[in-house]
Amino acid sequence: MTDTSRTVVRLVGVVVFMGGLAWASVPFYDWFCRVTGFGGVTNVAEGDSDVILDQTIKVRFDASKERDMPWEFKPVEREMELRIGETGLAFYEAYNPTDRPVAGMASYNVTPYEAGAFFSKIHCFCFEEQVLQPGERVEMPVTFFVDPDLVDDRDAKFTHTITLSYTFYEIDLPEGQASLETDTKTGQTVN
Repeated sequence: MTDTSRTVVRLVGVVVFMGGLAWASVPFYDWFCRVTGFGGVTNVAEGDSDVILDQTIKVRFDASKERDMPWEFKPVEREMELRIGETGLAFYEAYNPTDRPVAGMASYNVTPYEAGAFFSKIHCFCFEEQVLQPGERVEMPVTFFVDPDLVDDRDAKFTHTITLSYTFYEIDLPEGQASLETDTKTGQTVN
């Protein structure tokens, strides 16, 4: 094998290796954030907390949309106070003012970031895509609690207020929904 051939093989190997690292970085970062709560990523719980403390904490709710998202989106209630470990239920309202079905997905985070590892969602609209028909308005629930272990954490124990933020962005309609979209000019279903 010539020096040129070896160099080409090595360069191709480096490119493939770097491509593999780039491909694996997103799932690895997502796993890292879920395990550590880094970046305000929350936990998912199977049910309510077993322990409820007398100490309370405020939870604020924030809503935003990606620039091209046509929905109106806001929290129904801006803030609630609950005991640490107590299950909370909050609602966000979404409205589709357009004349077409629009699918959306919500990304979320919690601030301060140290509290992310202690904010546990039991059920959330953010776990699945949402499709709103033209003119449809819905209230979407999120059920959660703040884990009592927060009060013993070196960094998070000084947290008195947590902000839960959602950002909705538009996604492609699911295949079943897309086939039901009607042509507004003819009134017939588009296949």
